[in-house]
Amino acid sequence: MNLRAIFYRLHIKLLEKASNKTKIRYLRRIGMKIGENCLIGTMKFSTEPYLIEIGDHVAIANDTEIVTHDGGVWCFRDEIKNADLFGKVKIGNNVFIGNNCTILPNTTIGDNCIIGSGSVLRGKFPENSVIVGNPAKKIMDIKVQRFLYKQNPDLLQTKHLPPAEKTRYIKNHFGIE
Repeated sequence: MNLRAIFYRLHIKLLEKASNKTKIRYLRRIGMKIGENCLIGTMKFSTEPYLIEIGDHVAIANDTEIVTHDGGVWCFRDEIKNADLFGKVKIGNNVFIGNNCTILPNTTIGDNCIIGSGSVLRGKFPENSVIVGNPAKKIMDIKVQRFLYKQNPDLLQTKHLPPAEKTRYIKNHFGIE
């Protein structure tokens, strides 16, 4: 591994620990289009960040990877000299992407979608969808998921509580002393 590659990996490791604002500023600077009010928990973006577009109010959880090239063309280099294959990735507005997902080239995710942890996405996914699996598939409309959340007895109103109060509230709810 050359010095440049080592520096790049170190740089990315530092960015993983950086604030959300710093990550977004860096990603925009290298060409990624990112909307407003986004939360970026990963720095696993492809070598062609200018092929990635992220809408407003998108949350991408830790260890999710967005890939914009297909390395499988390697197998055909004898037939197709110097070939590389690329594709854009577009993520709509108001999307949540869970931990450890992989989003492959030529993928479009519509507005108002929830992507389950560990999903592998390739292709076009409609708006208002809950998407899970490998390969990922739409399993329900987001309206159904909203209903399920509202009916869940473990849905707690803790978003703006101070950490100690939140911990007490959750422990009390689950009967933990």
